[in-house]
Amino acid sequence: MAGLTLASPSVERRTYSPWRETWRRYRRHRLAVVSAFLLLALIAAVVFGPFVWRVSINDIDFTSRLEGPSLAHPFGTDDLGQDILARMIYGGRISLAVGLAAMAVAVLVGTLIGALAGMSRGALGHALMWLTDLFLSLPQLPLLLLLIYLFRDGLKAVFGPEGGIFILIVLVIGGLRWMPVARLVRAQFLSLREKEFVEAARALGASPLRQVVRHILPNAVGPVIIAGTIDVAAAIIAESTLSFLGLGFPPDTPTWGRLLFDAKDYLDIAAHWAMFPGGAIFIAVVAINFIGDGLRDALDARRVI
Repeated sequence: MAGLTLASPSVERRTYSPWRETWRRYRRHRLAVVSAFLLLALIAAVVFGPFVWRVSINDIDFTSRLEGPSLAHPFGTDDLGQDILARMIYGGRISLAVGLAAMAVAVLVGTLIGALAGMSRGALGHALMWLTDLFLSLPQLPLLLLLIYLFRDGLKAVFGPEGGIFILIVLVIGGLRWMPVARLVRAQFLSLREKEFVEAARALGASPLRQVVRHILPNAVGPVIIAGTIDVAAAIIAESTLSFLGLGFPPDTPTWGRLLFDAKDYLDIAAHWAMFPGGAIFIAVVAINFIGDGLRDALDARRVI
């Protein structure tokens, strides 16, 4: 056979990227993708909503009190005729900010304690885990209420009514949510510190801090991210619970939990007043939990998807 030439087909080489692979795994979780869009839409609504819906949260109109949803008031009005949509947009920024800030506190404290316990080979690690177990055994809601009662007046006097309560709620909720993160980080550190690449870094003279920052912590960040998403949802529920009990932000600060507290006496004649803030809390918490499930599947390299 003359003139027969075999042309080698051009093989397209795909560069491997861990982040691209993580995104590919995350996209397979349909509910997580939908939840991410819902959460982004919720965040965009509370951030840019005041520029679109310019109704003041303090405008009072007794002629429109307890009205249902309409074109003038898409979410209806409360017992003072105030627009519920405007108040939800304002309160949503506070509720989501509390969740994110409390998550940051919990992740930072939990990562620090878990890393110290995981790298320690002596009594320090056992003492830190004993402290973690002690905090886990405490009843969180009664302790949360007690700390709010003890310190809210002092912080209000220093930082103002809203600033003091915000700092107090963030520190208390974050200070009572770091324990699961610490246990996860410690377990990851105990496993990773014996791996070959860490032993090689140790043999080359890397200090313990360098081993943690350059080799161990980047490989333990997956479970921390997942635990952080769960903490955001738990912090939003905790803040809503405090506001519903009347121990959160001042009455003139319309967080989602405070709106539920104000609506509890009008459920039979103005159900919309409680339905919309309750729905916002439900959507935010469920979306964050599904995002955490998607991240768990995406960051777990042992799962074949």
